[in-house]
Amino acid sequence: MNIANLFLRAGRRLADGPAVALGPKVLLTHGALAARAAAMAGALRARGLDPGDRVALVMSNVPDYVELLLAGWYAGLTMLPANAKLHRNELAYILGHAGARLCFATPDLVDTIAPLEAEIASLERVVEVGSRDHHALRQGDPIALTPVAPDDVAWLFYTSGTTGRPKGAMLTHRNLLAMTLAYLADVDGIAAGDAILHAAPMSHGSGLYILPHAARGACQLLPPGGGFDPAEVLGRLQAERGGITLFAAPTMVKRLAEHPDASRLQHPGLKTIVYGGGPMYGADLERAHAVFGHRLAQIYGQGESPMCITALDKTMHADAAHPRYRQRLASVGMAQAVVEVVVADADDRPLPPGEIGEVLVRGDSVMRGYWQDPDATAAALRGGWLHTGDVGALDADGFLTLHDRSKDLIISGGSNIYPREVEEVLLQHAAVGEVAVVGRPDPQWGEAVVAFVVAAPGQCCDAGELDAHCLAQMARFKRPKDYRLVEALPKNHYGKVLKTELRARLTQDPE
Repeated sequence: MNIANLFLRAGRRLADGPAVALGPKVLLTHGALAARAAAMAGALRARGLDPGDRVALVMSNVPDYVELLLAGWYAGLTMLPANAKLHRNELAYILGHAGARLCFATPDLVDTIAPLEAEIASLERVVEVGSRDHHALRQGDPIALTPVAPDDVAWLFYTSGTTGRPKGAMLTHRNLLAMTLAYLADVDGIAAGDAILHAAPMSHGSGLYILPHAARGACQLLPPGGGFDPAEVLGRLQAERGGITLFAAPTMVKRLAEHPDASRLQHPGLKTIVYGGGPMYGADLERAHAVFGHRLAQIYGQGESPMCITALDKTMHADAAHPRYRQRLASVGMAQAVVEVVVADADDRPLPPGEIGEVLVRGDSVMRGYWQDPDATAAALRGGWLHTGDVGALDADGFLTLHDRSKDLIISGGSNIYPREVEEVLLQHAAVGEVAVVGRPDPQWGEAVVAFVVAAPGQCCDAGELDAHCLAQMARFKRPKDYRLVEALPKNHYGKVLKTELRARLTQDPE
């Protein structure tokens, strides 16, 4: 089934209901959104795009995100929403690797993306969102919904790369439908007239939740500022009268709860805050409960199983009388309905409750594989299970507690940062001989990136120069927040850097 059918059902059932809104202003009804998608899909196909072709969205949060996603799926295309915070070089790699034929870019990003037309062989056109070229698509001749196979790729989700290059997780129409049904079964119920407030990036977390809300005829609500502003979000929750869901990284929840206005307002518009993408510290969760009540739900997922591995819903957050309430709050919940989850040893044998091992997942939400990377696909999906790289333990009741988000992965502000990627950039600097990157606990961002640097022979490293080098090569949020200049890196007998020792140093001397 084409995932676009979820929107078409809402268009027939709730034609006059609000589908897309910017603040208090409704821009599109469900009926109008469906009609626009049919016209834009016709225009895209008339341009020569064929089912399966990749269309990239390098966009900040704007209402057009919804219609472009839908039009692409309606036409049978594979959509490639890219993180707008990435560096130009990272975006160039992703678009080139995916073989994107068309790219839509918002005005704030078009100057960065437009020159890539001359650099990427497959890229035929960069279209500025809001331009005459973009608006012309809306005048296309409507076509019927393009039929697709369940395992055709709908969303190409580029993850951060553990080997220095991001990988494209192929999310099929089946995957996205399974994720949608799991949300409705295990995370939260949605009713027509509800809304999801897209304050987090629509290129990943928040954007994926367009689908369960479309399936139930809810509205896609964007804050006028286009991003996460605590005062603006709280104002929206105060102005509305119920039914708003917000997907947020734990750092966003913390900032909301700590805002001066949060504790004095009643938040009548708030229905649910779904948090995920990193650990939520116990004290922060208690404060959020005190401010917002038991309206929080947690999800644990990966790009390879989008938003869909385990969940801890609102009823579990509210069940304070349970004898293991604290332990459950520290967990990431239970396996969602469409997946199986086990914790396994190094030989992929399931471990008994309480024992720590790697988290493995299988089910209809798990990706088809990595785009043009059969070796990485075989490694990640060996034995029919997605190997998450995360370490955890299941209790006797099936609640999963994560003990590490893979040994090296750093999660800062809800974004994944792989040390190898940062290390490779730093090693390009002539003054750097060796480098090791680790994460340090940070009260605001969850973790901060720290680089331990050994100068090359005869060279002298300057932290300011290294920072400028990183800013020129990668996204700002990935760069180290601290550069530790050291004589040597601790290593074992095989020459492997002992990052556990580096983390211990940071514990002893965090600043």
